[in-house]
Amino acid sequence: METAETAEAAPRPGLRERKKRRTRDALLRAALELFTTQGYERTTVDEIAEAVDVSQRTFFRHFAGKEDAAFALQDMVEAHFVTALRGRPAGEAPLEALRRAVLEGWDTISDAVGAVVPVELYLRMFRVIESTPVLLAAHLGRSARTEEQIARLLAAREGLDVDTDPRPRLAVAVFGAVMRVTGRLWSTGEDLGLEEMRALTAAHLDQVGPALAGNWRADTRP
Repeated sequence: METAETAEAAPRPGLRERKKRRTRDALLRAALELFTTQGYERTTVDEIAEAVDVSQRTFFRHFAGKEDAAFALQDMVEAHFVTALRGRPAGEAPLEALRRAVLEGWDTISDAVGAVVPVELYLRMFRVIESTPVLLAAHLGRSARTEEQIARLLAAREGLDVDTDPRPRLAVAVFGAVMRVTGRLWSTGEDLGLEEMRALTAAHLDQVGPALAGNWRADTRP
């Protein structure tokens, strides 16, 4: 229930902040439209700024560069996941917490993304990241940093020292590998939306146990 105190603690952004947010969102949408139509490497900061009728200097007030704009939505999605993971019950097993956080995140991420750009533009940009070598390399580097953050979060949940107990990093390495496999399949498929990505992720996460502990050899006995 909202009280006068809670309402006062979270004031509505002022006019200046709302204008800055609108400018940033417009620049982000213009950047992603250009990246997905003419290619990341062929797009310049000047073109992005010109599409929104602002200066290059204004672009750099909101983004450190093209790469920052290219990954803005991906950063938002990953932050959304980390927040969901922090909210998982303390007694939940680590891999189950990861699984539920990512699947429940897919249930709500469309609203978060859709508040900034059309969801289909996010999907197209994900494919550009996967198919552009310089962006894919950056994506893998960013993912490694995110995985370290998640490993430390898991260790804190379990009361472990991440630097002496290998389990948090091992669990996150397995989880991250599943996400990379599903992301690659998603980016190369046709007409795969967020619902299909959620189903694909769930199916692959369900196979982690059998893949790690099962016998893969086909039974050739008569």
